[in-house]
Amino acid sequence: MENMLLVGLSRQVSLERQLGIVANNVANINTTGFKADQSLFEEYLSQSASTDDFRDRDRKVSYVVDRATWHDFAQGTYEKTGNPLDVAVEGNAFLAVQTPAGERYTRNGALQVNAQGQIVTADGNPVLGSGGPIVLQPGDQSISIARDGTVTVREGANVKVESLRGKLRLVSFDQVQRLQKEGSNLFSAPNGVTPQAAAATSGLRQGFIEKSNVSAVAEMSRMIEVMRTYTQISALLQQQNDIQKSAIEKLAEVPA
Repeated sequence: MENMLLVGLSRQVSLERQLGIVANNVANINTTGFKADQSLFEEYLSQSASTDDFRDRDRKVSYVVDRATWHDFAQGTYEKTGNPLDVAVEGNAFLAVQTPAGERYTRNGALQVNAQGQIVTADGNPVLGSGGPIVLQPGDQSISIARDGTVTVREGANVKVESLRGKLRLVSFDQVQRLQKEGSNLFSAPNGVTPQAAAATSGLRQGFIEKSNVSAVAEMSRMIEVMRTYTQISALLQQQNDIQKSAIEKLAEVPA
């Protein structure tokens, strides 16, 4: 197979991967706290021949390599909900969540209270405080979540005294790009990546949620661009194949 076919194939493989990433971003435009993914490509130059039997010097052939996918942790816009259990995470921080698979991390602050009184995510995973899951009492009213994550309530008919229920745990990471995405808008930390207490510049905003940072216009434009490029390369490869087929047929003709 000639270099043109190999170069075209390498580009199509990378475009297919990029299309999957863009499609996932588009599917999560309305997912609270979702962080977009982006593709990282690089040029790979094939090795030149080492022998000196060629009259002309070899020219290196440039291929496309799908190197990696990186997370775009840019802050999403805030949407006011007025729900006291909704919190938008400000800054480079995450809420710690307890799951059956272990501790995970999320930016989705659309919280709820389950039947046991625990503050949980929309998927029912308990949100961790400094001392474990935060549990509310049946008579708790006027839930207040401070910027540092402190959760206070008014107990029963007592409307003057606040009672402490815990403090939501905010964490950050030095190597945030090493976090791995999982389902349900969660991140896991691989070995060697340790969560630490978030900086004072990070915090929570009660009554708000952070919307997805995906730009619908940009992602749809990127999807159209990827599909058009893939189609153009397919046409070029088909033309190259037709040229080779025509050349073989002519060379195989027996003179009359």
